[in-house]
Amino acid sequence: MFDSIAIVGAGAIGTYYGARLALAGNDVRFLMRGELAHVRAHGVRLVDQAGTQVLAPAAAFGTAEEIGPVDLAFVTLKATANRELPRLLPPLLHAGTLVVTLQNGLGNEEAIAAIAGAGRTLGGLCFIAATRTAPGEITCFHPGTIHLGECAGPATDRTRALAALLTAAGVRTHAEDSLAEARWRKLVWNVPFNGLAVVAGGITTDRILASPPLAARVRVLMDEVAAAARALGHTVPEAFICAQIERTPAIGAYQPSSLVDFLAGREIELEAIWGEPLRRGQAAGVAMPELARLYTELKQTTLK
Repeated sequence: MFDSIAIVGAGAIGTYYGARLALAGNDVRFLMRGELAHVRAHGVRLVDQAGTQVLAPAAAFGTAEEIGPVDLAFVTLKATANRELPRLLPPLLHAGTLVVTLQNGLGNEEAIAAIAGAGRTLGGLCFIAATRTAPGEITCFHPGTIHLGECAGPATDRTRALAALLTAAGVRTHAEDSLAEARWRKLVWNVPFNGLAVVAGGITTDRILASPPLAARVRVLMDEVAAAARALGHTVPEAFICAQIERTPAIGAYQPSSLVDFLAGREIELEAIWGEPLRRGQAAGVAMPELARLYTELKQTTLK
């Protein structure tokens, strides 16, 4: 069903999942930029608690035209780069191509559906702690799971087939009947930890939780995001919120992806992760003063 796979935006997440799929025997083609020459020469290294695996050679390309039409395309660009999708996606599409966004925040499915069509668009939520630790090297601190769903409607046979493909490659994947609910649930963690890591001076998740004032802000932000989700018809239990806090110390001194981008001088996903949830929550009648405060702080910190 998926004889050829493209990874559009091979950063830490895209490279990790793409390499897992390739190591499992799939035809995976990476669309890369800065590390193209290195990966072509040396392949990709995956490092985790089980050891190191090397994908060599790796099929790395500099343009979507070089890759050509594929059966399945994973979009793992930062949401800030979605403006490039009208240029990057069309060369990868044939009549049956499915496109899956593995991006953070809200609004990504809509951006892809405008190009590929809603009927060919799926989304996935990556609960993972992985980062680039050297050229062509991805270190995974916590493999987590992918929660996969259709752009609109419940899981289908193709959703489950895609979940099975990823699971066979060693990536735990669940097919969701509500992608929107899954996105809001991920924001429960992403909004506080990605945001506070940046505005608190570039600190890791362990230091956020070690600070009573910051830990208190984490809980308030989580409650506001959950309240917005519930107002929009999604289920976010109290036990889920507590679990997000309880599981975080296990990943140690972790730099969330927004902090990695900020420290590298790259644009953070301000609107997708904080602005859009704030606007949607307020439109649903939910007061979100702590998120509004964090959104303002992030703009002041990152747009200088």
